Amino acid sequence: MISSIQNPTVKFVRRLQAEKRFRRREAAFVVEGTRWLQELINQAHPLQFVFYTDDWQKNNNHLDILQQVTVSAQVVSDEVMAAMSDTETPPGVLCVGQVAPLPLPDQPSFLLILDSVTTPGNLGTMLRSAAAAGVDGVLLTPGCVDAYNPKVLRGSMGAHLRLPVHEVEWAEIEEIVGQMAVWLTAVSNATDYTTINWTQPSAVIIGNEARGVGDEAERLANGRLTIPMHRDTESLNAATAAAVVLFEAARQRRKQLTANSM
Repeated sequence: MISSIQNPTVKFVRRLQAEKRFRRREAAFVVEGTRWLQELINQAHPLQFVFYTDDWQKNNNHLDILQQVTVSAQVVSDEVMAAMSDTETPPGVLCVGQVAPLPLPDQPSFLLILDSVTTPGNLGTMLRSAAAAGVDGVLLTPGCVDAYNPKVLRGSMGAHLRLPVHEVEWAEIEEIVGQMAVWLTAVSNATDYTTINWTQPSAVIIGNEARGVGDEAERLANGRLTIPMHRDTESLNAATAAAVVLFEAARQRRKQLTANSM
């Protein structure tokens, strides 16, 4: 049992939780909870470490999960788990995984581009919505919060394991989108998002929570969309706006698939 918070491996985990640069240097991230561990195993995602408490392993279902782990799995004291955890109530199991983003399709037809989204909770929710809506990939521009920030990971509910998430420069984004229709969210001089033909290869840009999209996004986009709202409502939360648009696009694309299969 690891019982000292001065243990080098414990210090390693704590740095991963706290430091973006360290996560990037080590190409590793930390997630917590039984669901995350099972997801990592199910997706055969490369793991480095698994840590668990004595109380957690007393559950027979948890013992079955541990038998599927092929890397070092170590029991730790409650104090050590609390020191490594990023949550107020540690769930009893914590994993260190390798950063290994899924590859983008060669010819994506549905992309979400996030321009300087800085709120971890918003980014996590956007990734979760993108995965649920069947997006081919999410591109994070410079200035976005780290995709492997602990709060982003919690909010994403495992989206990183099912969805290509890539941090890229604007020049690369331009190459990736190619001839796709690129839409950005706007308040005025814009098209109702429900009237857009989302069945063609499309990308949507969601901007910063406070400032909206930047100049690079404006240059890349060839269309502006808006979400009509009830009077006296100024704007939507960025994550909410992303979900609204993505699921309209998913609805249209699903309808087309159904029609084509008849």
